[in-house]
Amino acid sequence: MTPSTTAPRGPLGDRVFRRLSVSAGVTVLVALAAVAVFLVFRALPAFTSAQNEIGVGGDNGEGEGFLSYVLPLLFGTVWAALIALLIAMPVAVGVALFITQYASKRIASALGYGIDLLAAIPSVVYGLWGIFVLAPVLARNVYPWLGDNLGFLPFFSGTTSTSGRTMMTAAVVLAIMILPIISAISREVFTQTPALHKEAALALGATRWEMIRMTVLPYGRSGVIAASMLGLGRALGETMAVALILSPADVISLKLLTNQNPNTIAANIALQFPESTGLEVNTLIATGLVLFAATFVVNAMARRVAGGEVND
Repeated sequence: MTPSTTAPRGPLGDRVFRRLSVSAGVTVLVALAAVAVFLVFRALPAFTSAQNEIGVGGDNGEGEGFLSYVLPLLFGTVWAALIALLIAMPVAVGVALFITQYASKRIASALGYGIDLLAAIPSVVYGLWGIFVLAPVLARNVYPWLGDNLGFLPFFSGTTSTSGRTMMTAAVVLAIMILPIISAISREVFTQTPALHKEAALALGATRWEMIRMTVLPYGRSGVIAASMLGLGRALGETMAVALILSPADVISLKLLTNQNPNTIAANIALQFPESTGLEVNTLIATGLVLFAATFVVNAMARRVAGGEVND
């Protein structure tokens, strides 16, 4: 009898699981492609129209087209997300180091659960807390001091807001919202540091902080960067919290403490969409396409960094 040259098909359970896994992956790709096709199809009129009812698409005779409309929104989106990341990243890494390297098992478990619960709070609740609680406190106690002592910097110059509806307030709220993402991934990376590396550093006379600096942080550097970029992607797409807090204007400004702030793409869509019709809707969808592309690029970069860490 001639031996069979075909590979064994494997148990039925393995075949079913493999097909389900492939189907799940294909479903995600199809959904992503469907969203992209919808955005491109609905955004085309905003790119091709020579006239726009709200003066933001095509050319209105003054050289102002869709690009001039979306640039302040894109700037505000990226600016708010970057400030939030600068605030959240050191705190998240510090929390992750405390939980994994310093705290007892009971304290680490309770603190980890508390940080993770921040991700379960709806964004509209963050927005309401930011506008009614955080904004008055910052406007009364923090912003005047920043304006008086650091007003020579472009970030803190200008007339300080008395309502607290500023880019800084929005960034602080965004930082709290992305804190659980960065902290959770950083904790997982730090716990994977080989115990022999840490024990060797301590055996050579290193202090706890020196051990962390020489072994834990270098080992988890790629994971922390990937976590930060995932948090950045989350901040780029936030809608309701920013829409409730910001006092938006059609400007490109680095000032963090004034009442005139650049709006974000997601918040602008949420505020303008209910009253938009016709070409206005296409223009808003076009800005959504820009946000989709920006978020996709950020998440792809985070995936690339995480993949590099695994390969290393």
